[in-house]
Amino acid sequence: MHSRTLRSALLTVCATAALSLAGAAPAAAHTPAPVRAAAVAPGLTPLTDLFAERLLVADKVAAAKYGTDKPIDDPVREQQILDDVAARATGLGLDPAAVQAVFRDQIEANKLVQRGLYARWDAHPEERPTERPDLVKEVRPVLDRITTQLLEALQDTQRLRTSPSCEPRLGVAAVRSAYGHELDALHVRGLVRALPSVCAD
Repeated sequence: MHSRTLRSALLTVCATAALSLAGAAPAAAHTPAPVRAAAVAPGLTPLTDLFAERLLVADKVAAAKYGTDKPIDDPVREQQILDDVAARATGLGLDPAAVQAVFRDQIEANKLVQRGLYARWDAHPEERPTERPDLVKEVRPVLDRITTQLLEALQDTQRLRTSPSCEPRLGVAAVRSAYGHELDALHVRGLVRALPSVCAD
């Protein structure tokens, strides 16, 4: 998604969805928009669902790192992920550079959520996590599974992602995923950050 106007509009729509889930606009949660979305963008919703799921795992990543010397930014690990998906993309008939761009957006979206959680926990100590998940044993296997599913979803959606209707379909799918995963405003911002490279030029 390369249109700044479209990204802004999508952020507004997704934010409205998140606020309605939080109770700020309960009537909106009962509008027929999500139902119509099912008929418009079934092919991209599985992709945005995985984006949303990956963003929710950011909570565990943040909980594992918060209060330790482990930084949010991990360039070595990030490059390992990007190299891995590029290599696997070739075998799936996907453009490695395009796949790397999608996953780079996922990484940045994940870090956006982590930074937001850090800020929230700094401001509200009572909300800080009481348990520290194991990054290697508990978190990374989940992220690895989502990575595999994302690669498969990118393969399945090649035609849609190169079609002229990709951007509006993606916007509707993202709203569906924001509702379906009950994302709050922070995670909605992360979801919007995860989208820019999905649609081909």
